[in-house]
Amino acid sequence: MRDYLEFEKPLREIEEKIEKLSAAATGGKASSQNDIRKLRAKLAQAEHELYKNLSPWQRTQLARHPQRPSTLDYIRELTRDFLELHGDRVYGDDRAIVGGFARFNDRPVMMIGHQKGKTLKERMQRNFGMPNPEGYRKALRLMKLAEKFNRPILTFIDTPGAYPGIGAEERGQAEAIARNLFVMSRLTVPIISVVIGEGGSGGALALGVADRVLMLEHSVYSVISPEGCAAILWDSPEKVQTAASALKMTAQDLLDLGVIDTIVPEPLGGAHREPGAIYDLVGKTLTNQLFELLDLPVDQLVAQREQKYRHMGAVTGLLVEQT
Repeated sequence: MRDYLEFEKPLREIEEKIEKLSAAATGGKASSQNDIRKLRAKLAQAEHELYKNLSPWQRTQLARHPQRPSTLDYIRELTRDFLELHGDRVYGDDRAIVGGFARFNDRPVMMIGHQKGKTLKERMQRNFGMPNPEGYRKALRLMKLAEKFNRPILTFIDTPGAYPGIGAEERGQAEAIARNLFVMSRLTVPIISVVIGEGGSGGALALGVADRVLMLEHSVYSVISPEGCAAILWDSPEKVQTAASALKMTAQDLLDLGVIDTIVPEPLGGAHREPGAIYDLVGKTLTNQLFELLDLPVDQLVAQREQKYRHMGAVTGLLVEQT
């Protein structure tokens, strides 16, 4: 059964009318069939108008949709021979991050990503996709392993953020994230990151220092959630839509700012509406991007990655006072 978001309720009302007419229609009466056709045309028009004018807050809701494809879904559909690896060899295993070797287009690669879970039980087991330090240290261990065996790294980002619990802080949450940023910037193999849902703050960036950063059309990527921003700046949950707009967190915003490299278009209504289509689009985009990166000499690959991030946020055109 399809889950409707709050802003999608007008579509649900039309679909319910279509279902009732279809159930009541007997003998294929021309009048009933004509009414159904009109309603379906109305539904198509309503969907087109709704999804082409989504606000940043509505895109955030789509990015969090419970039926949205997850990291393990992409691994299952895009690769074969996936061998999941566990643990950070220091503290334990964190199920909020999954990773391991796989074959993508018959090429050995390292796949790493956040995993929120589908059911409530699984979400609790995976801490709703919020990693602890051991999760980031596991990811770092796998990245170093990929470098050792000269395997490209593909990461999938989908997290509200790093877990802010006392235990996580005691075990060095900030250090674990910072070390990932440092090491990823210098790895000698190609890295491609895909924001498939939420990209929440440093918890997302710890898997996102890549040669190419892709975003699905309705995914979001920001330093803080709209709810957190509204609470800090306005002390009011009613300002969440204003906060979402101010954060410039949508794929188009971030492409314009030079933070990401490519937007992967989604099926009408979001990736969860046609998972097969989004798997195909993501797979083709990853193939093209990886093909370009594999041709680069290692020195050039690392140098370009460093310059990519050094140039972010740079301000030009300022006058310097002569002394």
